[in-house]
Amino acid sequence: MAASILRCISRGQGLGTRGLSGVLPLGLREAHSGAQGLLAMQKARGLFKEFFPERGTKTELPELFDRGTAGSFPQTIYCGFDPTADSLHVGHLLALLGLFHFQRAGHNVIALVGGATARLGDPSGRTKEREALEAERVQSNARALRQGLKALAANHQQLFANGRTWGNFTVLDNSAWYQKQDLVDFLAAVGGHFRMGTLLSRLSVQTRLKSAEGMSLAEFLYQVLQAYDFYYLFQHYRCRVQLGGSDQLGNIMSGYEFIHKLTGEDVFGISVPLITSTTGAKLGKSAGNAVWLNRDKTSPFELYQFFVRQQDDLVERYLKLFTFLPLPEIDHIMQLHVKEPEKRGPQKRLATEVTKLVHGQEGLDSAKRCTQALYHSSIEALEVMSDQELKELFKEASFSELVLDPGTSVLDTCRKANAIPGGPRGYRMITEGGVSINHRQVTNPESVLVVGQHILKNGLSLLKIGKRNFYIIKWLQL
Repeated sequence: MAASILRCISRGQGLGTRGLSGVLPLGLREAHSGAQGLLAMQKARGLFKEFFPERGTKTELPELFDRGTAGSFPQTIYCGFDPTADSLHVGHLLALLGLFHFQRAGHNVIALVGGATARLGDPSGRTKEREALEAERVQSNARALRQGLKALAANHQQLFANGRTWGNFTVLDNSAWYQKQDLVDFLAAVGGHFRMGTLLSRLSVQTRLKSAEGMSLAEFLYQVLQAYDFYYLFQHYRCRVQLGGSDQLGNIMSGYEFIHKLTGEDVFGISVPLITSTTGAKLGKSAGNAVWLNRDKTSPFELYQFFVRQQDDLVERYLKLFTFLPLPEIDHIMQLHVKEPEKRGPQKRLATEVTKLVHGQEGLDSAKRCTQALYHSSIEALEVMSDQELKELFKEASFSELVLDPGTSVLDTCRKANAIPGGPRGYRMITEGGVSINHRQVTNPESVLVVGQHILKNGLSLLKIGKRNFYIIKWLQL
């Protein structure tokens, strides 16, 4: 029965193969130089860091994408994303950009959610074991990641079209094949094809074995399951290239060796660089510095500001990594920046492109409204902001719903919102200029609120006490 698992997979091509392959339209094949140019271009942009194996295979990696060789065109490329949280983060974006660049060149790509492997925990790049997640939590996270990946692919398709015929973007979950496996049958069929010496030699394993905590069996077997994922996708979707962060190279090597041993075929790995903070720490959940792609965790405004704040010595590199802008256009943007650095043109363009990809046009518009409202004291921006945007922009602000009674004064409003202390002290805070409503300072506590000045067209008031304490008031029964 154990051997039948591999025989069954070897025979099964399934509907997925027909859905992800096919013949590239002749016009596009003639118009596109093949991914030999694509690989070189992304290497020049800094997006593709390493290729494995570089040499010594029957088919060289560029030949897979060259329409003039035996490599069938289009190809299928995949990248895995473990659902250790319910959202992707900026650290995942480069792998996604890599998939999108292949898709834009007419190739088929697979975003694989590790609904099964997340329960083991990938030891790559980690000094200690991940906190174990319950099955229900992993399933919930996996659903959220699948939705997030599909939303990103839809934004890419809708807002970044380049006039060419693209390949397919498919989202899969590896729990679909692992939940059907019997443990003993799986180990008997797969385990015999891995050598302990080779597995132990991986850098991620060596690092953990030398640590005080050591390494669990579950973590040790992670690379076996990732290798099997690659094999499964090779058999069912003819996927011959795996994309991953530079810390994934050992796992990719395990997949190559497993597939080559079973089939005699060559497959390949491409790594993308890891994005780090200014201190050199990898951006992500484990490091506690994740910038999330889910709006509920990081708002479009916060994502936009993360990229707007990037330093001058990083922004050109990030424009090449995180956007689809042609290199000559990036050069032009940087030339303008030299002449007018105070305008932060490259940072704003970078933030615009990334926010639009992640949150769509509506999210980008929201980020710009919030920027105008907070940093440019724009009343017009405040007037069109939704309740959600205000809560995202002023996360620490108190949110109150009040009824506007006739004759309601500035003092009444501040007290009802619990924004000032009672008695003479609160009164003096207003008279001494410590209170503003909708970015306008108010100094008369007895002033009656005026609709259109103190109360915006959207029925909201933004009350600020001092420099940093905000209170959002939604007026009822206007």
